[in-house]
Amino acid sequence: MDYNKYNFTGKQWVLQILLYVVIDGIVSILFYRSFLAFILFLPGFFFFLKQRKADYIAAGKKELSQQFLTGIQAVSAALAAGYSVENAFEEALEDIERVFEKEDKIIKEFTYIRNQLKLNNTLESLLLDLAKRSRIEEIENFAEVFSAAKRSGGDLIAIIRNTILCISQKEETKMEIETCLSAKRLEQKIMSGVPFLILIYVWAASPGFLDVMYYNPAGICIMSLCLVVYVAAYMWGNKIVDIEV
Repeated sequence: MDYNKYNFTGKQWVLQILLYVVIDGIVSILFYRSFLAFILFLPGFFFFLKQRKADYIAAGKKELSQQFLTGIQAVSAALAAGYSVENAFEEALEDIERVFEKEDKIIKEFTYIRNQLKLNNTLESLLLDLAKRSRIEEIENFAEVFSAAKRSGGDLIAIIRNTILCISQKEETKMEIETCLSAKRLEQKIMSGVPFLILIYVWAASPGFLDVMYYNPAGICIMSLCLVVYVAAYMWGNKIVDIEV
């Protein structure tokens, strides 16, 4: 499985289409009151779809990264109990099956590793393959360190423990940042909806107040400029609250 690609299910396709139609309809009504605007904005669905895929990919990588930490902690415990490296991954799979569901990514990956080991594939190549498919920094670092230690005959238990410590510290930092930003993200989402709420309020309270902004070139240009500024502010806001460790 390539974690840098995402394919929508049939149900998700329907959901994305309906969601974009609603957004397109709201924008067309509030900013232009025109069905033509609704039609003209339809090609924007492809940009919307690209962003939604990026969101799903980011969420999937975040989930795998967190689960991977639990997985290698189980591997470290198995190594400390005297298992060989290959058997430690099989033992770790039995442990994490008590924590995660069968559909979870780490269960699928550890099951794949176990099955490939039985086919005489090397553990180093399997971990490097996972790192390549996921492009998650923590997994890439672990795979490279593990591969180097395996080749050089280093103390795998100590190396894995140190790697787990580094990854754990990074995950804790991420969680602290997420906690600090959660309120700001909520504020950003609320503020993103304010312009629409203001337009709806004015439209409902004074139906003819904004008529001058529609059906004439000057009004259309002003509303278009407002929409561009809003989209730019929304994207900028998302970038501000998106902090990577």
